[in-house]
Amino acid sequence: MRDVFIVGVSQTPVNKDAEVRDRYVGAAALKAALDDAGVAPARVGALYAGNMMSGTLARQQQLGALLADYAGLAGVEAVTLEAACASGAAAARMGYLSIAAGAHEIVAVCGVERMTHVDHDTVTRALATAADWELEGAGGESFLSLNAQLMRAYMSRYGVRAEDFAPFSINAHRNALTNPNALLHKAITCDDYLASRVVADPVRLFDASPICNGAAALVLASAEAAATLRRAPRVRIAGSAAATAPVALSRRADPLQLAAVEISTRRALAQARIEHRDVDIFELHDAYTIVCALSLESAGFAPPGRGTRLAVEGGIGLDGDLPLATFGGLKARGHPVGATGCYQLVEAYLQLGESAGANQVRGAERALVQNIGGTGATVVTHVLHRIA
Repeated sequence: MRDVFIVGVSQTPVNKDAEVRDRYVGAAALKAALDDAGVAPARVGALYAGNMMSGTLARQQQLGALLADYAGLAGVEAVTLEAACASGAAAARMGYLSIAAGAHEIVAVCGVERMTHVDHDTVTRALATAADWELEGAGGESFLSLNAQLMRAYMSRYGVRAEDFAPFSINAHRNALTNPNALLHKAITCDDYLASRVVADPVRLFDASPICNGAAALVLASAEAAATLRRAPRVRIAGSAAATAPVALSRRADPLQLAAVEISTRRALAQARIEHRDVDIFELHDAYTIVCALSLESAGFAPPGRGTRLAVEGGIGLDGDLPLATFGGLKARGHPVGATGCYQLVEAYLQLGESAGANQVRGAERALVQNIGGTGATVVTHVLHRIA
């Protein structure tokens, strides 16, 4: 397996603009990432696009070919990857593997999602297709109701209070204030959190990420190709892993144990040859605050039932022992589902390249970046390492 480097990135501001089109925003992100890398379109060997719902919400499939056309990459190998909310990271993993295996020298990766041009019920039903339709979706379950199930079970088993989840949301909103690409620029307090509307007991409005649009892109290169570019690479993908678990919560031995998080984290850390104590930043998939707690526990950063304690004790801020959601996370930067994994990787790249501005985590050398599909059925985990 060859070394793989991130050599260029870009992201569009997350928004709710109903007029935005996937082809244009995705192509803009790709062109900007290529320009950032100093890579001519003719050098790109493949394009991997992450998207979840374009076929359902926009009646448009083949985004890979469509984006290649509009980004000036016509003729290149291009495919679309779908892994629910983990689609962006799945596309990045395919790009990583194609270079690591020697199939390509330079590839482009783009995650894109458009969600606000349809009504709320339509997008809710589309999101529910990532659940087990026969066992969950057909019975009226949504991701909101499924995460409410998880949160109720967690609170009951471990005696956790509603306010114990608040620090996850407070931290995300605080970090988003200084991220110009974030959707939500609003600081909140614990009182604000507790006063927010209960949308599916016990899930409050501030427990959930917003529906939105966006695109982010990366350019990946082999060591040989990176050496020919205008600047030396600063970030290497040191580990990449993916794992799955039963899609339906009812088919899991313990719904509060995210087995795919556990497996993919273990594999990625082993490949990177590091341990938990070596991780400086954990960009987890905070679509819901309950997922933060479960991810911290299943990834091995907290024992069962103690995930919220790390947040309550202040360890997740930019100056904490394990910074989370450093640019606002899914909760406040926004969660354009098929693009989220790419946004996470772009943000981790900026952190390790010391280009995070007011959101910079000082001295960060290694980042664990994790993107989850569904309620934990598909999990893609990457370890990024800063090059000295």
